Amino acid sequence: MLVIDRATDTPIGVQLVEGVRRGILGGMLQPGDPMPSTRAFAAELGVSRSAVVAAYEQLAGEGYLEMRQGAPTRVARLAGPVASGRPPAPNAARVVPSRRENPPVATLPATPSPRVDLRPGRPSTARIDTRAWRAAWRHAAALEIPSDSAPRFGVPRLRAEIADHLRHARGVVCSADDIVVTAGTGEAVALIATALPARAGRQPTIAVEHPGYPSARRVIEHRRVRITTVPVDDDGISIEHLRRMSQPANAVMVTPSHQYPLGGRLPVASRLALLDWARDADALVIEDDYDSEFRHLGPPLPALASLDDEGRVVLVGSFSKVLTPALRLGYLVLPQNPALRAAITALRVDEQCPVPGVAQEAAAALLASGAVRRHIAVTSRDYAHRRGLVQAALGDLPGARLSGLDGGLHAVIEFDAAGTSDAVVSRLAREGVAVARLAEYSAVPGDEREGIVFGYASPSDTLLGEALALMHATILDVVGGRQ
Repeated sequence: MLVIDRATDTPIGVQLVEGVRRGILGGMLQPGDPMPSTRAFAAELGVSRSAVVAAYEQLAGEGYLEMRQGAPTRVARLAGPVASGRPPAPNAARVVPSRRENPPVATLPATPSPRVDLRPGRPSTARIDTRAWRAAWRHAAALEIPSDSAPRFGVPRLRAEIADHLRHARGVVCSADDIVVTAGTGEAVALIATALPARAGRQPTIAVEHPGYPSARRVIEHRRVRITTVPVDDDGISIEHLRRMSQPANAVMVTPSHQYPLGGRLPVASRLALLDWARDADALVIEDDYDSEFRHLGPPLPALASLDDEGRVVLVGSFSKVLTPALRLGYLVLPQNPALRAAITALRVDEQCPVPGVAQEAAAALLASGAVRRHIAVTSRDYAHRRGLVQAALGDLPGARLSGLDGGLHAVIEFDAAGTSDAVVSRLAREGVAVARLAEYSAVPGDEREGIVFGYASPSDTLLGEALALMHATILDVVGGRQ
C-alpha cells in the first residue's frame, strides 16, 4: 500500500505517518482493520523498526490508530477533528491501490455523521464489561441448537432473569409467567395497542403525553388505534386534563419516572390519582419505564406497576438505555388481567417472539452474571458526572432554561424567542454537533415548543466538553441576536 520515496528530502518517518494517514482518510484502511506488526511492516518497507514504532505512536496520539498492550494495533474509529481529515503534506508518500481490488460499485449516498452526536437515546457502551458480554454470547452459542423457534413469550430463563432484575432495580414483584419478551419498546407498545378491545363498535383510543415519545405515537397509529393527547406540566402528565376528557380512552401511555422529553417526575399522589382514573374509566395504564434506572436527584419513586392491585398497569421496559439499542430487547410485565393476557396470547400464536433465541439466552446469561447490575452502578456515576458538566456549561444562559436533569440521559433547553431552535440546531449542525428540536416531540400540530433536546451519555467527557462549549457560545450568539 505504501511506497517510500528515498529520493525526496522528506524524512522516512514523515512519509510513513502521511502515507498511513492518507490510507485511513481515503477509506483504504477501515476502522477496526489490523495494522501489520512494527517488525513485519519495517521488513516489508525496508526501513528501520524504530521509524515504524515512532510513526505508529504519532498516529495513535492523533487518534488514527488504537494501540493496546498485548493486542494488535488497529485503525481507530475516527471522532472529533481527525474525522474531517486534513490535506497531506507535500511530497508525501503515495498510497497505491492494489490491483486485486474489485472496482468500486455505485452505492446510495451516505448521510454524513456528526462529529459529536448528542441526539437523545444513545447510552454509553464504553463501560460494558466486554469479558462478561463475550462470555454470555459464548454460553448461548454453546447450547444445543434448538429445532423450534423461541417460545412465544420468550425463553424461560430470560423471563425469570428479567423478573429478578425488576425486583432489584424497580421494586416490582412479578414472576417469569408475567413477562413477555419483545423486540424493544416499539413492539411492546404495538402488542398492547393491537390487544385493546373496541368499545361499542368504536375504534380503540390511547391517550399520550404532549409533548411525548414520537416513535410510540407512530407505532400506535400504524396499528390503526386512535390517539388523543394530554398535556404535561412540570411533574408529568396532567391528571386533571385526563379526567376532563369527554370520551375516556381505552388506555393512557405515560413516562412517570422521567417524562420524555421534558424530564418531569410524577409524584406519588398523582400516581395514585392516575390509578383511580384508570379504575373509573375501565382503562389500562401503559407505564413506559423509560431510563428509570438512572436517578441523579431525589429518591426513586415506586413504579406504577408496584402500586397497582387491580390489574390495570402494563409495565413496558427495555435494555436499550441500560446496555445498547443494538440488542433490540424489551419486555412487557402483564398484570393480573385475564382479558389482556388472553388477547396477548392470541396475538403471539401467529406472531411468534421476534427476538432470536440465541440472543435471549445470551441476555439471560449476562443478567445472571451480575454484569448488568454492575454496569448500571458504574454508568450511573459517569452520567451524574456528565450531568454536572451540562449544568456548569449551560445552567445560566439568558433567554434559555435548562431542565430535565433529575434523571436519565438527556436534557432540555427551552427558549423564549420564536425561531431560536431552528437557528441553534442549524448552527450546531454546521459545526458537526447534532441535537434534536423540542418541536419534534409535539403531539399536537401547531403547538410546538421552542427548545432543543440533547443527550449527554454517549460521548466521552472530552468530546462532551467541546460540544457544550460550542453550544454555550452558539446559544449566546443566537439568543443575543434576537433580543
